[in-house]
Amino acid sequence: QVQLAESGGGLVQPGGSLTLSCAASGFTFTDFAMSWYRQTPGKEREMVASISARGTATTVIDSLRGRFTISKDNPKRTAYLQMNNLRTEDTAVYICKARNIQGVEYWGQGTQVTVSS
Repeated sequence: QVQLAESGGGLVQPGGSLTLSCAASGFTFTDFAMSWYRQTPGKEREMVASISARGTATTVIDSLRGRFTISKDNPKRTAYLQMNNLRTEDTAVYICKARNIQGVEYWGQGTQVTVSS
């Protein structure tokens, strides 16, 4: 059974840090690139960062570069999103996605991140 399970979200003060995890099961993790998206009510889902299947190439959107880092541990079948210097506008549900070169996609359920004092 395919599963992507996000964890690590929560409430953090502005300027704080969180590391999100996305644990994968039920498919060949090394064949899939991983991405993190975020969504807030009333807005379109936004791609935050992505990493290649082997973990050798990463992309972070311009507005988050320098604060967010994506990584992938293939033996642990887990992708991560390290978020530093968090701002109130980073509040969202963060969702991970797996995609292979054939276009097969799997999505997680998401984890809530709330940045507030």
